[in-house]
Amino acid sequence: MAMGSLNNDNDGSRAFGCSPGMEKFLCDRLGDPAQPISERFRALFSLRNLKGPAPRDALILATRDSSNLLAHEAAFALGQMQDEEAIPALISVLNDLSLHPIVRHEAAEALGAIGLETNVPFLKNSLVLDPAQEVRETCELALNRIEQMKSAGGNDEERSPFMSVDPAAPASSCSSVDQLRKVLLNEEKGMYERYAALFALRNHGGDEAVSAIIDSLGSHSALLKHEVAYVLGQLQDKAASAALSKILRDVKEHPMVRHEAAEALGSIADLQSIALLEEFVKDLEPIVSQSCEVALSMLEFERSGKSFEYLFQNPLVH
Repeated sequence: MAMGSLNNDNDGSRAFGCSPGMEKFLCDRLGDPAQPISERFRALFSLRNLKGPAPRDALILATRDSSNLLAHEAAFALGQMQDEEAIPALISVLNDLSLHPIVRHEAAEALGAIGLETNVPFLKNSLVLDPAQEVRETCELALNRIEQMKSAGGNDEERSPFMSVDPAAPASSCSSVDQLRKVLLNEEKGMYERYAALFALRNHGGDEAVSAIIDSLGSHSALLKHEVAYVLGQLQDKAASAALSKILRDVKEHPMVRHEAAEALGSIADLQSIALLEEFVKDLEPIVSQSCEVALSMLEFERSGKSFEYLFQNPLVH
């Protein structure tokens, strides 16, 4: 989704020419479990461009959906929108251990993206108490991001060139690709520092940077690997296809990593990637099979020259 289209207008629906009837249609479509998952994602991507209570409440409700993929994407959307009114619901999701770790992780990341200091105690609590490593690592990232924003005088860093609110600010542009590679691949470094190196390499671009990013798919951390796959999807570099395909095929890999690999392959969209998505749309893990289904649907819309979203172009997927 084109995150640059988000604005501070108090009436986002009118700003985007969305009628009350269309807004209601999108909210209903998102919350309708009888709809195919791809149709519900079309509604989600459209709602994320809107502001106001109805879109927010529909996304909050979706964080409790039976589809873990949809629920985590709704939490991600709320973070990218940086809507402070969503904070209580995101804290509730983070604290609910009955929810899938991928959903709790995304709630923690969203709290970091919104960036208020009042989120810190809740993130510190989950950093200690959450049983899932990927959630604890996300809390560490979010706490570092909030601290970094505080050090910058409360001003958020500029949005990335890829129009996303990233979990970490990119490392200094003075760092060389080789220096960034060493940090990214160093298992002894903190997660925030490795993320910062990852985003700096992404922003730098070029074959050497992409090679370093691909090599980090061998990391021990599922959280880092899932972000690496996400970044490779942003870069849309065919050099990553083989490594991403290997991850998607590995049924022992964490579902959050396989899900991001599937969506990245959908972004790269070469013939082999498409064939693999068609194969794994029947995967036994719903997070993976639904990711493949959504990616294939997006490609079909792109081929036909139509917008996957009901209202806007270029959805940003996580």
